[in-house]
Amino acid sequence: MAGIDVHLVDGTYELFRHHFAVPSHVTAEGVEVAATRGVLGSMLRLLKEGATHVGVATDKVIESFRNDLFDGYKTGEGTPPELFAQFPLLEATLEAAGFMVMAMVRHEADDAMGAAAVLAAADPRVARVLVCTPDKDLAQVVDDAAGIVQVDRRREITYDRAAVVEKFGVQPGSIPDWLALVGDTADGIPGLSGWGAKSSATILARYGHLEAIPDDPAEWDVAVRGATKLAGTLAAGREEALLYRLLATLDLNAPVMDDVEDLRWTGPADHLEDVCSHLDAPRLAEMARRLADDLD
Repeated sequence: MAGIDVHLVDGTYELFRHHFAVPSHVTAEGVEVAATRGVLGSMLRLLKEGATHVGVATDKVIESFRNDLFDGYKTGEGTPPELFAQFPLLEATLEAAGFMVMAMVRHEADDAMGAAAVLAAADPRVARVLVCTPDKDLAQVVDDAAGIVQVDRRREITYDRAAVVEKFGVQPGSIPDWLALVGDTADGIPGLSGWGAKSSATILARYGHLEAIPDDPAEWDVAVRGATKLAGTLAAGREEALLYRLLATLDLNAPVMDDVEDLRWTGPADHLEDVCSHLDAPRLAEMARRLADDLD
């Protein structure tokens, strides 16, 4: 018997992506629903393509425990109100469609996907875990031995360990260290001055983690342009770098499903038609019903 493929989807990313990619649709009730409809359609197409076990992670409050650690960490500031208002709508819609939604409050959607990926990969029934998001920090859970890959659905690219190394220049386990040095503007992580993607990759490819990088650049056994300046920056900002790494490290204890079978799609709830009626999307309800009929 073939093993299970588990799909873990970044619902927050999908909502943002569809909001800025599809035309606005305001219902007669005055509610903007275009992004929610787009995400629902995308998830149903995932089922049509053969997915059987799907979990969708969201973080509707945007802020997380990381905001308590660093004032500069990302917040919901600047999020269009009509987009922000669709988070609860999206979660309710996906649940009505029969998907398991992992709605984070103190954690982020990335934490949920990472935690769920590790949990699912440990199940002997699982063949592969596909973490569906382009977010750089999820590359840290890619693990060939465990069957965890990262998938950029929009670009149709799958990243295994070799692909992560090719893209970033470091092993998956060094991704938080790399982000700590380079920074991540999407998450509000500034990184260290002068540490670019190439220099960071060169050093971390050799030493793996921040603690292992010698303070004295004369001890570095890799050639890096401007090594003396980089070493000085790291020496002065090592505590900050360690904090940035903590911010970039996924919390694999985030609350997710109890069992892989919790993710199995068995069909929509009875009230999906009513939900889709409010979304002006009756065809999506029909699509879900047809997919459910195919399960029989």
